[in-house]
Amino acid sequence: MNTTTTHSRDEAAFDPVLGVSLYREMVRIRMIEEEIAARYGEEKMRCPVHLSIGQEAVPAGISAALRKTDQVVSTHRCHAHYLAKGGDLKAMLAEMMGREAGCCAGRGGSMHLFDRDAGMLLSLPIVAASIPVGVGAAMAMKQRGEDNVAVIYLGDASVEEGVFHESANFAAVRKLPAIFVCENNLYSVYTPLRDRQPDRPISELGRAHGLHTVEVDGNDALGVYRAATELVAHARSGAGACFMLADTYRWREHCGPNFDNTLGYRTVAEFEDWKGRDPIESLILRLEGKGALDAAERQAMANEITAEITEAFAFAEAAPFPSIATAADNLYAL
Repeated sequence: MNTTTTHSRDEAAFDPVLGVSLYREMVRIRMIEEEIAARYGEEKMRCPVHLSIGQEAVPAGISAALRKTDQVVSTHRCHAHYLAKGGDLKAMLAEMMGREAGCCAGRGGSMHLFDRDAGMLLSLPIVAASIPVGVGAAMAMKQRGEDNVAVIYLGDASVEEGVFHESANFAAVRKLPAIFVCENNLYSVYTPLRDRQPDRPISELGRAHGLHTVEVDGNDALGVYRAATELVAHARSGAGACFMLADTYRWREHCGPNFDNTLGYRTVAEFEDWKGRDPIESLILRLEGKGALDAAERQAMANEITAEITEAFAFAEAAPFPSIATAADNLYAL
């Protein structure tokens, strides 16, 4: 039976230890992506980049509820999902620079991130293309008798594709351990949600397909974690597939390192309103209220992450390009 649950902030259930962990994960993701944005003009990263700055609470909260053996599939906006699941930062940056040490040996770039050891199965740039792969992973888990789950990240535009509905139906009928996570950031490139879909919650699609469905503030990392914990337990128990709607907002342009609030497809007022809901800043306030994280501790954390980022960029820049002798490797003709 499908249900809908709305998760909101619950100060009585606030866990400061978990809060600090989620804070660090979000700050790390943001600092890495801000450094990518700052260095992108050097033209060493010869691939498009789709940044998740402003959306960090969703992957941080989801991955905190997962095991290493659980698997994740992602979209073109995949850096945060990869990092939160434990993907190798050095391999990610090397991939973006087309180096042999990259997670796809320099052949995929920013939108094709993979880390078998971390459980990052793949990311694909074509809208909705990774959804059936995630469902396939969930089916394999069930066939092998495992109690792992497959998390399928998708954007709000993906529910406009037929493959989402086919996959959701299949996952529901087969009671697969699949969790569809819709990051609704209101836009498909430059087109707002109101111009693409009828006036109804996207979560209604999850319910219509018989998925155990929750709605959550996608800028509340602790709320995402609590919702994810519920869905993971549901899917892991064999009770069936799930759907999470997480409302959030990207700060920067759809593709690229810049801010694009002058293009006219969204207003400065809307951007400032969502920026005021910064998932990191809101968590800081809650942690400070509990006396769980002071300014000195935050600075020490930032220093540690900065050192990691500096080392990872140096590694990527020093790594060799793939040998021309391997140009035909992993190519297949029908």
